[in-house]
Amino acid sequence: MHKKTILILLFFSALFIIILNLSTDDASELSDQIVLEKKKENIQFGFNLDSFNVRRDTVNKGDVFGSIMLKDLSYPKIYKIAEKIKDSFDVRNLREGKPYTILYSTDSLKSPQYFIYQPDRVNYIVIDFSKFDSIFAYSRKKPFKIVKKSTSGVINNSLSETMDQNGLPWELINQLSDVYAWTIDFTRIQKGDKFKIIYQERYIEDTILVGIKKIDAAYFNHSGEELYAFNFLTDSLNGFNEFFDKKGNSLQRTFLKSPLKFSNITSRYNLKRRIAYYGYRVVPHKGTDFAAPKGTPIMATASGKVIKSSYTKGNGYYVKIQHNNQYSTQYLHMQKNGRVKEGDYVRQGDIIGKVGMTGNTSGPHVCYRFWKNGKQVDPFKQKLPPAKSLPNEFKNSFENYISPYIEKLNNINFN
Repeated sequence: MHKKTILILLFFSALFIIILNLSTDDASELSDQIVLEKKKENIQFGFNLDSFNVRRDTVNKGDVFGSIMLKDLSYPKIYKIAEKIKDSFDVRNLREGKPYTILYSTDSLKSPQYFIYQPDRVNYIVIDFSKFDSIFAYSRKKPFKIVKKSTSGVINNSLSETMDQNGLPWELINQLSDVYAWTIDFTRIQKGDKFKIIYQERYIEDTILVGIKKIDAAYFNHSGEELYAFNFLTDSLNGFNEFFDKKGNSLQRTFLKSPLKFSNITSRYNLKRRIAYYGYRVVPHKGTDFAAPKGTPIMATASGKVIKSSYTKGNGYYVKIQHNNQYSTQYLHMQKNGRVKEGDYVRQGDIIGKVGMTGNTSGPHVCYRFWKNGKQVDPFKQKLPPAKSLPNEFKNSFENYISPYIEKLNNINFN
């Protein structure tokens, strides 16, 4: 073959390969664009809602499952659904104002297949009757993400008011008071006391806050005393966490500082108290009065057995708890209803009644009385059993765990 002809053939062959590669690249790029532009699936409650006709509504006053479904199903079918799922979900538990969703088939029949009820923002119940010979119900939780946050504050009046002014949720206020319930008397919080908190919030659908997951670490400067708290896992098998201070001592004591979460002490234990009404005669007060609105929950300050749940003219309705052979406590002027019964065993922090105005009292409060070895004493002057320490096998991991939290707390500025 002529040399010139060979060169021409080689040139066109190379040109054809280049064109072919360019076409392939263009096709690949176009394919990528198609994939990118593909519609995102509308996944909710574990279903692709684009595969159904969807009806959303809210349970109105007077609505029941039967009246809601009667538009689509006959009474016998509704009854069959309710009977089949009664061990998993009682359809009578639908509550006014709660949302529900019904998923229908997209064919010409548009038959209902799933009923989804949301009792709160996180949980939902699915009733599956897509196959009438296999009806069942199950509960699920919406997926949520955890966001770590931090905050701080300086007490102006009370802890709750300061946190409320800072726009912090009440759930966080309650959790912080629970953390320090054994170590801080919140009725004696002073102006200028300070706090810092590192905590976790739960969000669904990225923007809807559904509550505080937990407090990871906290710092409280109370009357000049620095009180740290670290949430540390001590039982991985059962997922048990406990709060410890910097030295590895548990913050949990034998007795809570107060039977109420938020209150004011209006009268302390005082054996030399004089009352003007009685001509300033000495009338000993062997309890501590915590003022709070009627209906405020009263907590057992320690675990024990209820040995009295009764009424007297002076005490009103009251409860007395025996904690062990040495200590017992009593709670006076309760409301009549809601009290624990004699013989009940209660744990520390359990609600045993509510603040009332029964008996000899001029305002709503609980008179908290404390016995040691059968004698009434001032609970705030007792040397109570100390907190337990962190087991030795956890000490190294605990020190490593709290080190970055201490640094983070120290870097938080007070608001």
